[in-house]
Amino acid sequence: MLFIALAIIVIIILIIIVIVTVSIYNSFVTLRERVANAKAQIAAQIESRWDAVSNLISATKQYAKHESELLESITEKRSSLGRNSSMQEIEENDAQLNNVVGRLIAISESYPDLKASEVYQTTMESVNKFENNVRHSRMIYNDVVTRFNRRLKQFPTNI
Repeated sequence: MLFIALAIIVIIILIIIVIVTVSIYNSFVTLRERVANAKAQIAAQIESRWDAVSNLISATKQYAKHESELLESITEKRSSLGRNSSMQEIEENDAQLNNVVGRLIAISESYPDLKASEVYQTTMESVNKFENNVRHSRMIYNDVVTRFNRRLKQFPTNI
C-alpha cells in the first residue's frame, strides 16, 4: 500500500514537472515570436517611410534634377527589409533613410517654391508620420525584448 501511494506521488510530481516545463517552453516561444513581430513592425514602418521619401524625391525633380537623381540612386540601391532582417540591417537602412531625408530638407531650404508646394508639404507630413510610427515600433520592440530577457533571468526559467 505504501509503495502504491509513493508511486502515485512520484507520478503526480512528474506530471507537474512536465506541465511546468511545457508552460515555460511555450512562454519562450510566445516571447520569441513577439520579438520577431516587433522587429518586423519596425522594418515595415521603415519601408513605408521609404515609399513616402520616394514620393518626396519625385516632387523635387523639377527643382533639383541632379540631387533628385542622386537620391533616386541611393533609394534604388537600398536593401528591402523584412521579417528576417537583422536589427543591424534595419538600423543601417534607417541611417540611409535619415541621410536621404536630411538631403531632401536641405534641398527644400534652397528652393522655397518646393518647400511651399502642397505636394511637398503633404509628403513631408507622411514622412514625419512614418518616422513617429518607427519610433513607436522601436519602443514596442524594446519593451518586448526586455520582457523576453527578464523571463530568461527569472526563476525557474534560468535553470
